[in-house]
Amino acid sequence: MPIEQRGVDTIPEEERTSGPRDLISILLGSNLCLGVIVFGWLPPSFGLGLWPSVTAIVTGTLVGIAFTAPLALVSLRTATNLSTSSGAQFGVRGRLVGSVVGLLLALGYTALTLWIGGDVMVGTLARLIGLPDTGLTHAAMYGVLAAFTVVGAVFGYRLLLRMSKALSIGMVILLAIGIYAYAPGFTTAAPADTSYLLGSFWPTWILAAVAAGLSGPVAFITLLGDYTRYVSPRKHSSRKVYWATCLGLLIGLLVPQLFGTYTALAAGAGADYAGPLVEASPFWYLVPLLVAAAAGSVGNAGLMLYSMGLDLDAIVPKATRTKATVIAASVATAFVFIGSFEWDVQSAMTSFVLLLTAIGTPWAVITLIGYVRCRGRYDADALQVFNRRSVGGIYWYRGGWNIAATASWAIGAGVGLLAVTTPFYEGPLLSLTGGVDCSFVLSGLVGGLVYTALTARTAPVTAPAPASASAEEPEPAAAV
Repeated sequence: MPIEQRGVDTIPEEERTSGPRDLISILLGSNLCLGVIVFGWLPPSFGLGLWPSVTAIVTGTLVGIAFTAPLALVSLRTATNLSTSSGAQFGVRGRLVGSVVGLLLALGYTALTLWIGGDVMVGTLARLIGLPDTGLTHAAMYGVLAAFTVVGAVFGYRLLLRMSKALSIGMVILLAIGIYAYAPGFTTAAPADTSYLLGSFWPTWILAAVAAGLSGPVAFITLLGDYTRYVSPRKHSSRKVYWATCLGLLIGLLVPQLFGTYTALAAGAGADYAGPLVEASPFWYLVPLLVAAAAGSVGNAGLMLYSMGLDLDAIVPKATRTKATVIAASVATAFVFIGSFEWDVQSAMTSFVLLLTAIGTPWAVITLIGYVRCRGRYDADALQVFNRRSVGGIYWYRGGWNIAATASWAIGAGVGLLAVTTPFYEGPLLSLTGGVDCSFVLSGLVGGLVYTALTARTAPVTAPAPASASAEEPEPAAAV
């Protein structure tokens, strides 16, 4: 299979051969990994039992999908990734905001996947063959996983799609066997020695809904376009692509996260997940667990690293996608080394997802508002001005920046950061929300309202309508 040559340039129509089923496969297969499973452990680690954990995850996931899935339609129309597509609202240089947000999201989730996957593999091999459980062995395992991940990411979308199709079958079987394997220790009560993280039920439940449920779909706010840019709007309607995205996110996130909740309760995983997961496993399940940790981690981290390469390529147009991917992998692996030895996983995960959700949400809201206002009509060539290191085009605005959109994002992100609560930091606005983390709602609401107010008297920048009605489907905004 040849290495993908496309970076963030426009995908030609003849290469847009994927369809809605491929979206479901890639969203399911890539998420069946320990890097997503571990989010199901968060609610029990916060002191919640089975049903509060399940309701928090399901509620947060559904809200997140309703907010995130429409973004898939943007790249369906632009044939490039979402960060570049956001240049229609932020300007061809202002879309660097989306590239940085996407880079940080993918960087964090890649590091998390390698971290958890590597820890489980070391623990499993320690029980199977007596491998020493030391910092050196952990570092070596992170490096091995990162190396295999780079191969998948460098080869690109087609290889990652094939991997996801295989994982969507193989990992479901391994997880189904795992339900039986961990059944003897299962209990509906929260792990011993855990209490409500925020002192009472509802604030803790809301934190779990955001950190474990909502964070899953929000992680894809810049990633969905990496896949839908290979889907042709001439062959597949926006409605089908939208519902395929919803279904892929729903099953792709709920299956692994609920498995994580189940195994966390069965293993009594309170302050840590990887260690108790391995210790509670029956010996006969250690090999399947090892396979799941290795294959799932490579599949998920590969897609995240692929997205990181695209975002870094968008930030530094002179870099090729391959070079950008290798650089991104090196940075992600360095984060794993630092995080695994300096931070505890619960605090690191919770802080990361809450802070990035607060920063990323207003960007996504502004991008969606722009999609509705321009009725899904984009000038694909004008979006590539920055990548060609030229100037001009309908998205040039002022020096390549749309001040209204950029300021709206900055204000929304700032309000979100002032309203967030993490183990390391609590925003001053929490006193106005009763200590409940409303950063997701406030950042998106404020960013969207400010952008709407600043652009109320400005006509949307819209590309000319297609010359032939048969060239594209009718109004894409109606599909949502």
